[in-house]
Amino acid sequence: MRKLFDPILAGGNLKDRLWACLGALLGIGLTSVISATFVHPHGTFLLIAAPMGAAAVLVFAVPASPLAQPWPVIGGNIIAALVGVAVRILVPAPELAAPIAVGVAILMMSLTRSLHPPAGAVALTAVVGGPAVADAGFAFVLVPIALNAIILTACGILFHRFSGHSYPHRVPTVVPAPIEAALRAEDLDKALADLGETLDVSREDLDLLFGRVEYHAAHRRTQSVGGGPLGRAT
Repeated sequence: MRKLFDPILAGGNLKDRLWACLGALLGIGLTSVISATFVHPHGTFLLIAAPMGAAAVLVFAVPASPLAQPWPVIGGNIIAALVGVAVRILVPAPELAAPIAVGVAILMMSLTRSLHPPAGAVALTAVVGGPAVADAGFAFVLVPIALNAIILTACGILFHRFSGHSYPHRVPTVVPAPIEAALRAEDLDKALADLGETLDVSREDLDLLFGRVEYHAAHRRTQSVGGGPLGRAT
């Protein structure tokens, strides 16, 4: 039963989860308050887009994730909103427009290095978001999507100055271990503790990855010693 409550992300701990709760509370709160000062030019004002809740999980709970960095949060949401609105206009049938919007949004985000999972919901919202979103047209891209994303990202940058995490994330400089060093499970746990970051990958996957790295390093050393291609090259 205890394993059910273990963190599912490598490096996660209770302290970081509490920081994430506080960060999301402040981030979504400030985003809502600041967005409320802007009047939507078309119909009922949409204060804050629901996908921003998912974006807050990334920004405040896994700030080291490539999917949580400022460009994916801002650029990904804006691109997805543009795609969603354009598809809704070009494809009148919602049952067709919805999958097309999400698929094209993923493609465009991938091409622009701005992949951000919550933005898939932004593209979907642009298609099935109801009369308020439909009446707004391309204004939906600016308010609330771009406005929300920019404010939330700014809150994340400010908040993580006090949380102990780098955001935008910067990989710390580390001293490489000798190639002969054998990796052990406790070494991985200590390395995760040294980084102090919640990584967007499971500990088991990291353990497997480093195990394969160790295997290939040992295989390369064996080839070098045995006079294989690498040995002849040296």
